[in-house]
Amino acid sequence: MVLLIFLMLVATGLGVAVVGSVALPAHRDGKGMLTKRGAARIDSVRRRRSATP
Repeated sequence: MVLLIFLMLVATGLGVAVVGSVALPAHRDGKGMLTKRGAARIDSVRRRRSATP
């Protein structure tokens, strides 16, 4: 059981390392994390949330 938990942590760490190795250079180059469609959805949710009492 301990081995399974350890392997899950290792897999999660490797996943974070891969995403970080791709996302950090892209962020430094000025690229956004979201597409235009994703950014529009976030803006829509923020507007609806601020309008809700």
